[in-house]
Amino acid sequence: MTIEDVAETLGVAVQTIYQWRARAVPYGPPAFKVGKYLRWKPEVVEAWIGAQATN
Repeated sequence: MTIEDVAETLGVAVQTIYQWRARAVPYGPPAFKVGKYLRWKPEVVEAWIGAQATN
């Protein structure tokens, strides 16, 4: 998934995703880099959403 896909799925702005990643303790679903681009596995994003629902 691209950052735009993740932002849409979570209902937040793209800039929010970047801000979460820039925190001293990163927040949000973990991403990986493909070249210079951030990407997310859909199942990881869904698992992160599920973990937030239980907190």
